Parts: sequence; C-alpha cells; structure tokens
Amino acid sequence: MQRIYHKWHSPTLGHEMELLEFGHAGVPLIVFPTSRGKFYEYEDRGMVGAIGDRLEQGKVHLFCVDSVDSESWYNYGTPPGARVWRHILYEKYVLNEVVPLIRYKNQSQQLGATGCSFGGYHSVNIAFRHPGLFTHCISMGGAYDLRSFLRGYYDQNFYFNQPLDFIPQLTDHSILQRLRAMRIVLATGEHDICLNDNIRLSTVLNNKAIGHWLDVWGNNTGHDWHWWQDMARKFF
Repeated sequence: MQRIYHKWHSPTLGHEMELLEFGHAGVPLIVFPTSRGKFYEYEDRGMVGAIGDRLEQGKVHLFCVDSVDSESWYNYGTPPGARVWRHILYEKYVLNEVVPLIRYKNQSQQLGATGCSFGGYHSVNIAFRHPGLFTHCISMGGAYDLRSFLRGYYDQNFYFNQPLDFIPQLTDHSILQRLRAMRIVLATGEHDICLNDNIRLSTVLNNKAIGHWLDVWGNNTGHDWHWWQDMARKFF
C-alpha cells in the first residue's frame, strides 16, 4: 500500500501543516480527525488497516489531514467570533491547498469527505457547504451541533457552519440538486453519544428531500474506533 507523508507551510493558516496519503487510485477521500486530532490518527487507530484491501485494490485513496481545532472551536481563551473565523480559514486551507494536491495525485472527478465523531462534523460541514465539489460524504458517529462551543454567541459565520441551521433554510434549487446527487452516509450506533445529532440531521435532510442513508447499528454499538473500523469496511 502506498503511504506518502506531505508537509508544507500553509499561507492560509500561517504555519506548517502535515497530512498522510494512503493508496494510489479510486475515490479520493479527505479524512478529518476527531476533536483536536492529528493527521496520523486514522492510521494509529487502525482505520487504514481496516480498509487495507480497498486501498491496495485502488478503490479508495485517503488524504488524512491535520486539524486546527485547538486554534478554533476549542480555543476558549479567544473570542468566539475569532474562533469561528479560524475554522473558516481552516476550510480555505483544505479547499485551496489540500484539494489541489488531491487533483494532482488523483484524476477522478469524484471527491469525498469522511471522519469520525468531530471529524464527522468537519466532513458534513464542508461537503454540504460545497456540494458542487464533493460527491461523497461518509460520517461515522458524527456530532453536528456546535452551539455549546460558543456559549450563546451566534453570528452569520457560525450560522453558515452549522448544518443543522443552514440546511433547513436552503431554497436555491441548484444547490439542493447537488446535495440530492451526493452520496451521504450518516452511520452511528444505538448507544452512540451522538445518536441524537444524527437523527436530527437526518430529519433536516428528509425535510429537504435530500437522499441519504442513516444507518443506526444495533448490538450495543457505541462511540469508539472498533465500531468505526467496521463501518469503514461497510461504506468504503
């Protein structure tokens, strides 16, 4: 299996950023880590190994990015508006720096976003904000309501990064059509701490006639890596 380490100084974020690439062909997937997670988390937690056969067969091509959650949502010493803006810059880094690398390395017209837990938020948020770019979104145990991070603060920037809020208000037919064409998976467990967020998001999508797969696993499935490994094997 091909494994390549990438590192460069991000002009968008103002410091070096790292990522790991796994595979050589197939659907390219941007992999977002969990809360304050690192670019090597997906490998360390056994997710890469769980889908090793798909990678070797050229079915999927992973690009595991680093996070800046400690500079944005979790940076409680900074004013809320500045924290949201830092997240917006992170998205610009992904779109303007990581995506061009992916397009250079993989000629597929498809592009997916995936992640577990808080990485599920990142994947859903960026894919839903840019449905003309993303064709796949696979969230596992995702958390989507970020209001608690800002403790009552609310502005337009936050609104447009809170899918539970901005999706219900969408009226643009072209955007809705792109969302309806996207492959969307919301996988979670019956005892997952984020189960309610997934049910809420599924309801929002249903109300907009946006097709998706809400897959709630039984057998005491919760919020942890060994279940997400099984989910990855199912959906990748």
